[in-house]
Amino acid sequence: MASWQFLLSRRWVLFFLAIIVVGYATWWLGEWQFGRLEDRKERNAYVVANESREPIPVTDVLAPGKDVAESDEWRLVTATGVYDAEETVVVRYRTRKGAPGVEVVVPLVTADGTAVVVDRGWFATDDPEIGADELPAPPEGEVTVTGWVRADGEGDSTEIVGHSTRAISSERIGDAIDTPVFTGFVALKAEDPAPDEALAPVELPELGEGPHFFYGLQWWFFGVLGVGGFAYLAWDERKNGRRGDRRPQRKARGPFSRRTDDEDEDRRAAQSPRDIPPSTGTITPDRNDAAGESRNAATRPNSSGRP
Repeated sequence: MASWQFLLSRRWVLFFLAIIVVGYATWWLGEWQFGRLEDRKERNAYVVANESREPIPVTDVLAPGKDVAESDEWRLVTATGVYDAEETVVVRYRTRKGAPGVEVVVPLVTADGTAVVVDRGWFATDDPEIGADELPAPPEGEVTVTGWVRADGEGDSTEIVGHSTRAISSERIGDAIDTPVFTGFVALKAEDPAPDEALAPVELPELGEGPHFFYGLQWWFFGVLGVGGFAYLAWDERKNGRRGDRRPQRKARGPFSRRTDDEDEDRRAAQSPRDIPPSTGTITPDRNDAAGESRNAATRPNSSGRP
């Protein structure tokens, strides 16, 4: 029986190291997906808890230069001030149910001069560069808004170009309108007084857990599959032995063959090499003595039948 010595060969050692790398990678990816699942569950718990609370003043949650805490996301707050409609910022390429549109963001300037960035809602349009004068106007005068706290977006998508952006960042908007702002923004739920033409309300987040659980299981399954495949190939190699030790197999006989392998071996052993004649191609005849003739006379048959 073959041994496991082949596992020490260069080919199998490299194969084993590759399986270790693959196994670690799939384990890490599975852990990452399960970590995202836990984050999603924690976020959903905050959303559910905050949506059921009574609104609190915006100053209790938001402040200039203070990042929004994860536990404060989707907390209901209230703020009172005057909309600065001339500084409206349009968030481009926001589709709903396949329809193109924009989000309309308007600064609400409070009594101390600090602005609350308010996402007033969604407006259906094919023009991503639509101007503020073409959008439904916010209420004039002093307005009290109620809405959900949101954290700022990040990255290049928050850049403001001509009062237009791809993602909301209170810092970028504050720089563009040259006004101090609360960090974070408020997704509008209600306004008092109500506007003449309302925008489509802000969409609340989905509370599903997403596909993270199944993705995590999938990555771990790939890792187990890789380890199991290596074990099977090693077992198969040991079972069959090394390539050079394999003996050729005899051709299988048909079902009606009468001779066995043992009979063939006996038959081959009984055969002997044939005698090879002299190189002259002639055979010297046997000669006997004959009366009155030379001792070397050839023997001939007696045709008379008598001695």
